[in-house]
Amino acid sequence: MLTYVFYSEGEKPLYEQLYSFIRKDIESGKLKSGEQLPSKRKLSAHLKVSVITVEGAYGQLLAEGYIRSEARRGFFVQPLLVGEKQGGHPKTETHYQAQKPVQQAPSGYDYDFATNAVDTDYFPFSTWAKLMRQVLWEDKLLEATEPQGLYELRQAIVRHLYEFRGMSAEPEQIVVGAGCEYLTGLLVQLLGREKGYGAENPGYHKIRKIFQKNGAVVHPISMDEMGLDVEKLRQSGAKVAHVMPSHHFPLGIVMPAARRMELLRWASEAPGRYIIEDDYDSEFRFSGRPIPALQRLDQGERVIYMNTFAKSLTPSLRIGYMVLPPHLMQRYQEEFLFYASTVPIFEQMTLAHFMERGHFERHIGRMRNVYKARRDALVSAAAKCPLAESFRFAGEDAGLHLLLTVQNGMLEKELVTRAAQARVGVYGLSGYYAIPDQNMPESTLVLGYARLRSEEMVPAFARLARAWKK
Repeated sequence: MLTYVFYSEGEKPLYEQLYSFIRKDIESGKLKSGEQLPSKRKLSAHLKVSVITVEGAYGQLLAEGYIRSEARRGFFVQPLLVGEKQGGHPKTETHYQAQKPVQQAPSGYDYDFATNAVDTDYFPFSTWAKLMRQVLWEDKLLEATEPQGLYELRQAIVRHLYEFRGMSAEPEQIVVGAGCEYLTGLLVQLLGREKGYGAENPGYHKIRKIFQKNGAVVHPISMDEMGLDVEKLRQSGAKVAHVMPSHHFPLGIVMPAARRMELLRWASEAPGRYIIEDDYDSEFRFSGRPIPALQRLDQGERVIYMNTFAKSLTPSLRIGYMVLPPHLMQRYQEEFLFYASTVPIFEQMTLAHFMERGHFERHIGRMRNVYKARRDALVSAAAKCPLAESFRFAGEDAGLHLLLTVQNGMLEKELVTRAAQARVGVYGLSGYYAIPDQNMPESTLVLGYARLRSEEMVPAFARLARAWKK
């Protein structure tokens, strides 16, 4: 899906901005001759603009000959005299396997609000299996994989990043590896263990451990309502900052543009400073326009972008990737290509076909609707239970988790213990802090909702209401 960031109010009308964005992409070759554009309704829903805005942009492009309209098919890019390759990606239908019966969570809880799982019942097994059978007959299956990952997969990732995150990159900048944990270890080797690494506090505790086990010194950096505190980062002396700007885990903060620019200024103040942008669940945003990636704002080659297919497909796939700035990519190719690819070519080829043929985009669209329905069901169930007046939610606009503060006089430990006795798994926010912080919210829980179905939210909160009744 095409992703653009519009100018502030008072500039050109939205339809003119959209027309200019698409025209520029056609002229530069980013949109290929013969490629089908999104439908007016899909694009308007994705960009959070009116259908009339998209109609106006498409109408102007049509009038100027940049696109053509085909009855009952949609809009397609017209060939331009720029020597580009012809044709788009072939489209095939996705067939999803019927939902499996819900099984008791591995934790032993009847209802588990864990954050480390996705719902694999919706995984398109039949489509994936069909692609795997096709891969078995391809000659390339027996060839050695390029150290940075299969080129076709890197091409597909570049296309995905452009369409969904508005990012410009080349396949040569992509490094595919067995998850972001492995890739983070490579980054420490590439950037240097002696730099000092700033990590958000609270944050994803495993990242801190990976830095430490690779010999790096970790500096926990406090958060405020806008995200990582850049002044505290500056005072720490760290030269590398690991951040989750699009949807922080676990606080759910979306870093505003002002703080992003402040962070980029910090990186530019001294040589050797870098920002690792972890975009792990950016595909799931439920309100507002798409948030541009920090990498897109970077003009000084200081941002390293990382993502994984763990949330968008399944954690068991164990495929992640990073986008290196050009100068770091050159160093990587000079010094690190002795490392063999850690992802089997069979899985890489299957995923490449899955993305090239539009299955990944359709799967994300479907799962976004599924998870939004579950979030809505969770919030609705909480609003209807007897303790509703004591509940406060935060961070529910994106991602697959949210924060719940319970103002009934109980501390976090008691809330977690009583919920466990009722066979409901909830998790305290304090467990994500490397060191205590004076701004740490009290009696606050981190609730993941990807594992539970919508119909399970009411009975789960009924148990919590009984368990937390004083």
